[in-house]
Amino acid sequence: MITRNHMQSEEIPTAGIPVLGERQRMVLRAVVAAYVAAAAPASSGTVSHLLPVPLSSASIRNTMSDLANLGLIEKPHASAGRVPTELGMRFFVDQLLDATDLTDYERLTLTNECDNIGSESVVSWVSALLSSRTHQLGFVLSPRIDRMRMRHVSLVRVAIDRLLVVLVPEAGAVQQRVMHEQGARDQAELDAMAAQITERLSGRTLQELRALLTSELSQLRREAQGLLARSLSLGLRVLKEPELDELELVVTNHSALLSQPEFHDPDRLRGILKAVEDNENLLDVVGQILDSSESTVSVSLGGELVDADLQECALVAVPYGRSGQGAQGVDDLGVATPRAALGALGVIGPRRMDYARVISLVRFCSELVTEKLNSGNDTQS
Repeated sequence: MITRNHMQSEEIPTAGIPVLGERQRMVLRAVVAAYVAAAAPASSGTVSHLLPVPLSSASIRNTMSDLANLGLIEKPHASAGRVPTELGMRFFVDQLLDATDLTDYERLTLTNECDNIGSESVVSWVSALLSSRTHQLGFVLSPRIDRMRMRHVSLVRVAIDRLLVVLVPEAGAVQQRVMHEQGARDQAELDAMAAQITERLSGRTLQELRALLTSELSQLRREAQGLLARSLSLGLRVLKEPELDELELVVTNHSALLSQPEFHDPDRLRGILKAVEDNENLLDVVGQILDSSESTVSVSLGGELVDADLQECALVAVPYGRSGQGAQGVDDLGVATPRAALGALGVIGPRRMDYARVISLVRFCSELVTEKLNSGNDTQS
């Protein structure tokens, strides 16, 4: 299933979009197909060659006029043919898109490529792959460290007021951060505290470990157990929730966009690259996909992307890492919840996108990344 900006099912009519007759649906599909293929407005003559059944030129022109009146297609200038509007592309994606899949050869090739890289490199690999295979801007939101199963925690004194925290997940890259903590000549004690925290990891995620430490610490404070209580208290600070700006959006190949006619204009190209580099609004959109309970592909268009530099763009994204990590997690109160996704991946490009191809590719890449991270867990456990 495809979701509309992570909310709308492809089978449910979208508010504000009219119900179309079969002829109107055929003509709109043809206009979109011509526009995607040629990056140019579609004339009635072009549309006639793309219809599954013959229609007279007059019928096509009348139908295109009806679609224009409904706000689904428009003339970019007086003498041109028609192009789909954002509303028209939304209707196409939600209700007219034909489901496709990758060929067996493509799936085998991608699987073999993924098998030959380590789990710590899978994020940069899939970002580059999505760019090269779609000629769009492939991106990956790196796995959220607090949602990954952990193996080890180290605490290293680097200054009298700072500790280096090293978090080692069961799969993926080692994470390091510096936190403020006063002390001197206490490395042996820090090692003991790190051992206390690591002992409780036992394949838990940081979210699950926080819930456990909170519960234990409450009991220990009543029993006044000094070092262990301090260990668990420090552990809760070490395992704090990541801030939004700590999440990393990995984009490895900006040059892929140069093949798209829309970005031959340097100003438009600079605009989308600036939006990706600043990426606060993108993180908002992708973060909603990440936090959704759905594992479906999401398509966000134009105004749904908030950023003015992305108004003529589209984003296709899907979460990864939800399956295989255990059917249930726990929240900070110890209540069982569905396992959250580790991250998200997808592409950003012009609204004129081959959605069927892109959707099938990002969906399969999500499966590959999920399997790679889970196999990393298995081999390291």
